[in-house]
Amino acid sequence: MSLGTSFADAESTYSDSDIVIYGVPYDRTSSFRAGSREAPAAVRRASYGFEMNHFEHRVNLEDIRMHDFGDLDDHISPEDMANEIAFCVSPAIRDNKFTIAMGGEHSITAPIVKEFDRVSVVSVDAHLDSRDEFMGSPYSHACVMRRCSDYVGIDNVFVLGVRSISDEELNRDDIVPHIDSYEIMEKGMERAIERALDSVKNEKIYLTIDIDGVDPAYAPGTGTPEPFGLTPMDVKKLINAVGDRLAGMDVVEICPPYDHGGITSVLGARLIKEGISVYAENNLI
Repeated sequence: MSLGTSFADAESTYSDSDIVIYGVPYDRTSSFRAGSREAPAAVRRASYGFEMNHFEHRVNLEDIRMHDFGDLDDHISPEDMANEIAFCVSPAIRDNKFTIAMGGEHSITAPIVKEFDRVSVVSVDAHLDSRDEFMGSPYSHACVMRRCSDYVGIDNVFVLGVRSISDEELNRDDIVPHIDSYEIMEKGMERAIERALDSVKNEKIYLTIDIDGVDPAYAPGTGTPEPFGLTPMDVKKLINAVGDRLAGMDVVEICPPYDHGGITSVLGARLIKEGISVYAENNLI
């Protein structure tokens, strides 16, 4: 693994840390705009633009023991990427560290989820990502929720903010549970969160945030932008709601080459800091 600039305030050693942050610069199955492999470095740079004090959670990140593990190697095949995730991330999970992954594309999530024992997967995403295979691969970023359901069960996955679904994802008996962004706009994020948490069965939650779930007006730097999305505040509400159940999280599909002004990387860094603060509020202070 190559070590680069650390995520802000992640200055503890691995053995002393409660939270471990790592990058997975993988985008080999990207189907529209590539470049998310550059996101871990961009998000790390953006992470230095915020105050350490998150007053709404009564958390000062200076007091939280965090370790930046660096980046996993950039592999060509998704299978090799998944194998390295298993090799590098499973020890942190066994050591009861709270892990946060910076993608890379959404294909990184399924092999991470596979390493957890009895979790539900709650996703923010513009796409249902539940194909059996896409462009010849069952491990494409377009298949991530199908693979997650293989590992944790269809009743332990849920996607919020969907507004792009293919016929093959809908014309089947085992549709991945979801709520679209149009209903969220009409009835509110709080109701959507309640529905998601009532739907999944396992108590602990792995939260995966595909940045394209957020409207491209707020997050233009992504590989497959889709209008009519969620707001950053909607996602903040979700993180806050699952805080006492969080097992791990990731932020994926930030694409710096298309991120004019770096605002998407800034949002990704802030969502990670929100996850850290919420986890700390519920588990460390």
